[in-house]
Amino acid sequence: MSAKLPNAAPQPNSNPAGSDPAGSNPATQNLATRIRNLTIAFVAIILSTALFFGLQTGSESGSLAAMAADSTPLEAALANGKPSLMEFYADWCTSCQAMAKDMGDLKQTYGDRVNFVMLNVDNSKWLPEMLHYRVDGIPHFVFLDAKGESIASTIGEQPHPVMAANLEAMITGSELPYALSRGRVSDVEAPAIAPSGKDDPRSHG
Repeated sequence: MSAKLPNAAPQPNSNPAGSDPAGSNPATQNLATRIRNLTIAFVAIILSTALFFGLQTGSESGSLAAMAADSTPLEAALANGKPSLMEFYADWCTSCQAMAKDMGDLKQTYGDRVNFVMLNVDNSKWLPEMLHYRVDGIPHFVFLDAKGESIASTIGEQPHPVMAANLEAMITGSELPYALSRGRVSDVEAPAIAPSGKDDPRSHG
């Protein structure tokens, strides 16, 4: 007569409560989700900050204020033996603002060979130049040779390729291909001329 085998001891539970080898525990899943969300938010903040400062830098470098601050003084431009591009502008001029980025790019390309001079028409200091070059709309560009003599002018908004072609020609001493070109302008009121104190015959009759 065979002896009865004792009852087998119960096997331990292969997945006791509290263990989560498959990652199915809700608490663990919540923690992982939180970490992932925080990581995404952190990366988004970094990218947004970088984009913001990148745009700020780009817009500032292509602004009228930046161009004016970095322009060559007229007196220096007339004395350093390089040709010059003289721009009459104003801060309120929408056409000037529209060209600011292109002008900044052109200066990056040609600034070592051409003086970029900016004269604000709201500054009465430049009244003689405004009268001399008959500035009645802005932006008004005057191209000066290395001796400071005017060789051409363009008025109003100009496409980047037009300005670049004129600058290339000025540098090589060639005839400007787009001389006397005219685009969209912002009107400038005729500057008031201070009376000289002499009797003006035109005031009679």
